[in-house]
Amino acid sequence: MPLLHLLLVAIIQGVTEFLPISSSGHLILLPTLTGMADQGLVVDVAVHLGTLGAVVLFFRQDVGRALRGFIALLSGRARTPEARLALGLVIATIPVVLAGLAIKVAGLDAGLRSVTVIAWTTLIFGLLLFWADQRGPEDRTAEDWTLRDAVIMGLWQTIALIPGTSRSGITITGARLLGYERSDAARLAMLMSIPTILASGALLSIDVAQQADLSIVRDAGIAAIFAFGAALGALALMMRLLRSVSFTPYVIYRVILGVGLLLYAYT
Repeated sequence: MPLLHLLLVAIIQGVTEFLPISSSGHLILLPTLTGMADQGLVVDVAVHLGTLGAVVLFFRQDVGRALRGFIALLSGRARTPEARLALGLVIATIPVVLAGLAIKVAGLDAGLRSVTVIAWTTLIFGLLLFWADQRGPEDRTAEDWTLRDAVIMGLWQTIALIPGTSRSGITITGARLLGYERSDAARLAMLMSIPTILASGALLSIDVAQQADLSIVRDAGIAAIFAFGAALGALALMMRLLRSVSFTPYVIYRVILGVGLLLYAYT
C-alpha cells in the first residue's frame, strides 16, 4: 500500500477515534469519496491497536487502577474502588460485544456502511450530543461511577456499531445525561474504549490471521505507529480544551459534514 495512503488512514483513525466525530465513518468515507482502494481489515485492526496504545498511555494511572481492580476481583475482593472500576468496565463492555456478535452473525454490518447511513448518524447523533451537553448537569465525577451507570453507558455504546455514530461521542452523550462533568464524561468514555477495542480486535483476529502476509504486516506496523502518534495528540488536545470549551465545536463539524454527505448521497 502506498505510504501516503497508510498515513491518511493512520491519521484519520488516530484523530477521530477519541474525538466525538466517528472514526469508522471517516475510514469508510475515505475510499468511497476519494476512489482509493479500501485499506483492508489488517490495516484497520492495526490502526485501532495503535489508538489503543495511545489511550492506555494517556490514562495510564486509571488503567493501572483498573488492572489492580481486576486482580482484586479475581481474588474475590470486590469492595475496593479499583475493583468497582474494573467491574464497571467489564459490565459496560458486555452489551457492545453481544450486539456486535449479533450484527456480524446476521450479516448486517455491510449494509450499515453506506454514505447515506453515515450522513444521517453523523448529523442526528451530533445534535443529540449538543442537546445532552447543554442539558446535562455537571455535578458528578468519574469517582461517582456506579455499576448502574456502567450498564446505561454500555447500552449507549452499542449504538456506535452503526458507522458515523461515534463510539466516544455516544458514550459521552450518555455520561453527560447522567450528570458527569465534561472532562470526566470523556475520561470514562476513553476508559470504556480499551476493553471495547480489545474485544473488537479479538473478534476480528481470525480473519486477520487468514489475510496477513509479510508486506501487509509491514504496512500494518507503519499505520499503527502513526495512528498511535495522531491519537495521543488528539487526546491531549481534547482533554485540555475541555477545561474551558464544550463539545460544541465537534457538533458544528458533525453538522457540516452530515449535511454535506446528505447532499452528496441524494444528488
